[in-house]
Amino acid sequence: MNIQGLDYNTQRELLQMPEYGREIQRMIDHAVTLPTKEERLLCAKTIVKLMETKVPQIRENSGYEQTLWDHLYIMSHKQLDIDWPYDISGAEKFHDKPQPMKLPQSNVRLRHYGKLVSELLEKLKDMPEGGERDELIRLTANQMKRDLVQWGHGSIDDEKVADDMARMTDGAVQLDLNNFVFERINISEPQQKRSSGKKKK
Repeated sequence: MNIQGLDYNTQRELLQMPEYGREIQRMIDHAVTLPTKEERLLCAKTIVKLMETKVPQIRENSGYEQTLWDHLYIMSHKQLDIDWPYDISGAEKFHDKPQPMKLPQSNVRLRHYGKLVSELLEKLKDMPEGGERDELIRLTANQMKRDLVQWGHGSIDDEKVADDMARMTDGAVQLDLNNFVFERINISEPQQKRSSGKKKK
């Protein structure tokens, strides 16, 4: 809807850095049009001081002055012709999008156990009989039970751990529940009851 005399943000040019606001952008656009380098530089210095007040938390970063001048360069559409007090050659890196990261656990069969448990179970498939294998089975089984408790999967009984262990090792590990003793796990309530806010008299 177009109403004569009203100027909506949706009808204006998109701001490159909205955190500084449209007034700062207008000042920069004006600075670009000034006739001499001296006038443009003086105006730019004033604008940078105003930019700092718009985003005061930027002062918490080391080298924030460089950042402000980099932002000024970007917001001027690279058109501000001045003797820059800082090297603005790397200013455009602010608009570079980071490459998407690959998820390290993309092939985990049961995600609530995590990648480490999956790797341990994979190792147990071909591990020779002996004390080292028995100890690894003990550590892995107890970790699996802790994971079930942590993720609240409802079923945290020993049979669930034994069944998952057998399936994930293709039957190589058969946990003898008649002889295997799990470590004691304290199951606390997921959330503490909130106090009513009333003070006891």
